[in-house]
Amino acid sequence: MAVTDRVKPRSAGCPPLPPADTKGVRRLAFSQQASKWDVKVSPYLYISPFFILFALTGLFPLVYTAWVSLHNWNLIGGQGKFTGLENYAFVVAQPYFWNAVGNTFSIFILSSVPQVVIALVIAAVLDANLRARTFWRMGVLVPFVVAPVAVGLIFNNLFADQFGLINEMLKAAGLDPVRWHSDSVASHLAIASMVNFRWTGYNALIFLAAMQAIPRDVFEAATIDGAGRLRQFFSVTVPMLRPTVIFVVITSTIGGLQIFDEPRVFDQSGLGGADRQWQTLTMYIWELGWGQRNFGRASAVAWLLFLIIVLIALLNFLITKRIASQGGRK
Repeated sequence: MAVTDRVKPRSAGCPPLPPADTKGVRRLAFSQQASKWDVKVSPYLYISPFFILFALTGLFPLVYTAWVSLHNWNLIGGQGKFTGLENYAFVVAQPYFWNAVGNTFSIFILSSVPQVVIALVIAAVLDANLRARTFWRMGVLVPFVVAPVAVGLIFNNLFADQFGLINEMLKAAGLDPVRWHSDSVASHLAIASMVNFRWTGYNALIFLAAMQAIPRDVFEAATIDGAGRLRQFFSVTVPMLRPTVIFVVITSTIGGLQIFDEPRVFDQSGLGGADRQWQTLTMYIWELGWGQRNFGRASAVAWLLFLIIVLIALLNFLITKRIASQGGRK
């Protein structure tokens, strides 16, 4: 008997087999595929707002400034002819540009170095068992929330050449008054004091947060070994704050090279003194763009400042990376 003979045909009264649910299978496959896409794409969607805002407020202005720097761009006439690197060559040949570079680095060094050291000391004091610790920790942040213009007006009166509080105190001590608005070094010290007044407390709170994260067992072990508070600070606290110190140094460098508010309000002309004694690069950009109405040259200076900041940041990164690697080997 053949195999086909054993297969009985369906009788006419039996119900037909239900059709295959192809739509359900497709829906299941689509949901599985959508789940895979969700796992892969969702993290990028969560962080996309930052990159969108950065592209609109950071990347686009940077690229557009580079485009403007390559043209003869006037505030009134708008875009002119393409000039290539002519704006850069003109700016580099100007003595005012190099004067602004020297003033910027001078004010940056006089402000950033003492700022980091004083912030470390203040953070160590706030980390101790003080009465009303919350009050003191909030108090160091008060100068940061004060408007830069208000700080400039206050310090402008303190460092006034005539009848200023600082000069009056020097006269009372039998010393000659200082020409804060005429001498370059004196003006840089006055502006650096304004910067330190605003940002030292902010950096102190960053150091304080890092100190709070250090395990207290380390200090207890150092105390058992006979280390005093000063020895613990230099041998335990500072080495364990190395990543935070690196962060503060890099951010202070970027902010110090872009300083504008404090030197701008130190006098009323806005040019950095009669002989541009404290004119910074950002003030020089403002003068070219809004004073001389030449956006092409102002954009060229802005891009030169950007390149200087990148080079300094890379140098800081290499130095701090080497220090960190040496600390790890130790």
